[in-house]
Amino acid sequence: MGATGGIAASVSAESDTPWARVCTKFKQEFGQQAYTTWLGQLGYHGLDGGTVELTAPTKFVRDWIQRNYGPRLMDFFHAEDNRVKSLSIRLAAKGAVPATPAQPVVRADSAPQIDASTKDDEKAALDPKYTFDTFVVGKSNELAYAAAKRIAESDEVSFNPLFLHGGVGLGKTHLMHAIAWEVKRRAPQKKVAYVSAEKFMFEFISAIRYKDTHAFKQKFRAADLLMVDDVQFIANKESTQEEFFHTFNALIDNRCQLVITADRSPTDLEGIEERIVSRLGWGLVADIHPTDYELRLGILQSKAEQVPGVDVPVEVLEFLAKRIISNVRELEGALNRVMAYATLVGRPITMEMTRDVLQDLIRANDRKVTIDEIQRTVAEYYNLRLSEMLSQRRSRVIARPRQVAMFLSKQLTSRSLPEIGRRFGGRDHTTVMHAVRKIEDLVKSDSTLDEDITRLTRLLAG
Repeated sequence: MGATGGIAASVSAESDTPWARVCTKFKQEFGQQAYTTWLGQLGYHGLDGGTVELTAPTKFVRDWIQRNYGPRLMDFFHAEDNRVKSLSIRLAAKGAVPATPAQPVVRADSAPQIDASTKDDEKAALDPKYTFDTFVVGKSNELAYAAAKRIAESDEVSFNPLFLHGGVGLGKTHLMHAIAWEVKRRAPQKKVAYVSAEKFMFEFISAIRYKDTHAFKQKFRAADLLMVDDVQFIANKESTQEEFFHTFNALIDNRCQLVITADRSPTDLEGIEERIVSRLGWGLVADIHPTDYELRLGILQSKAEQVPGVDVPVEVLEFLAKRIISNVRELEGALNRVMAYATLVGRPITMEMTRDVLQDLIRANDRKVTIDEIQRTVAEYYNLRLSEMLSQRRSRVIARPRQVAMFLSKQLTSRSLPEIGRRFGGRDHTTVMHAVRKIEDLVKSDSTLDEDITRLTRLLAG
C-alpha cells in the first residue's frame, strides 16, 4: 500500500489499487452521494508505519469524516492490509486538494472578472457571488446543474429551451447568473440578456407607451442567450405573452439559446397560453427539489468557509441543517445572522448563542408533527388504508410502509419507543427499534426508499 500522492476523487472505480477498493466499498455501503460529498474530497498519501495518511481540504470535512465514517474506514483499510493500525487525516496545504463538483471550495480569486465591454445593465443584473464555483450540488439539483453547465460550456446543446422549476430559494436564479458569467468569460463577444419576467413586461409596456417597440425587439431578439426568470409573472398578461411568444420563436429559429425559470413545471402554469406552455416543454425540463440534509450541510459548510476569521463549530452547522429546512435562502440567512452576531459582539459561536439568536426562526420551522399525522400521510403515500397499517398483517406491501411510519415517528416526534409501539397496534418497543434500524440500513443502498423518506419528511414538514 505505497504512497500515491493522488486525490481520492480522481481515482476511478475500476482502478485496481487498495485506495480505489476502499472508495468502492465506501460507495457500496454509504452511497455515491456520501462519497462525492465527503470521501471524494480526501487526498490519499499512502501507509506510513501502520498509519494511513489522508488529507482533507477543511477542518469541517476532516472532523465530519472522523466522527461519522472513521471506524468503517479503518475496517476497510484493515481488510486491504492488516498492517493498518490507525488513520490520520491532516489538513491539506491550501490549494493542494481541489474541490469536487459536489463541494466547491470558494477562493477569493474565483469571483468572475467583468470585461470592460460588458454593458452597465448587464453588470447590474448579475450578482458576482452567483457562479458555478459557489453552487453546491446534491441529488435534488444535480440535473439542473449539469444542464446549466452544458449550456455555459458548449456552443451547441441538444435541448432548447432549458426550463428550470422549483420553489423559492432553491437556486434557480443562482444557476442562471452562473450561466451568464461563464458564457461572458468564455465568449465575451456573445450577447447575453438576463431579465425577470416582470421586467420584461414593464419594458414592453414602456416600449409601447413611447412607441419604441423596435428597440425593445432588437434588445431581446438579437441575444445569443436569453434568460427569463420567474416566467409565471406574465400569467394572464395577454399582450406581454404575445410578445414573449414571438421573441421565443425568433430566437429558436436563429438557433439562439433560451433558459427559462418558474416556480412550477410548464404543464402546471396557470394563466399562460397553451402555445407558450407547449414551447416551454420543447427542450429539457429540470426540477430543482427541496434540499435534503446532506446538501443543506454542504451549503452551510461552503458558506462558512467564505468568511475568514469566523469559526463555526460542526455541531452548529448540523443543528441548522436539521432545523432550517424551508429553503436555501433562509438557511444561508440564518448562518449569516449567527456569524454577524458573533463578529459584532465579539463572542465565539456556540449552540447556546445560536439558539438565542435564531429563536424566532427556529420557532417558525418547528412545526409539531403527530404520530397520527405520520400514519395517515404514510398510508396515503403508499395507497394503504390506515387500518391495514395498524393491523397485524406482515406482508411486505404493508410491513415496509409500517416500518417507514415507525422510523418517521422516531425521527420527527419526541415520543418514546414504547409509546410509538402502542400507537402502532400495541406493538413492543423492540419492534419499533428493529423498524428504525431496518430503515436506517436500507436507505443507504435503496435510492427509491431514500427518496420516499425525503418526500414524506417534506410533506410532514408542510
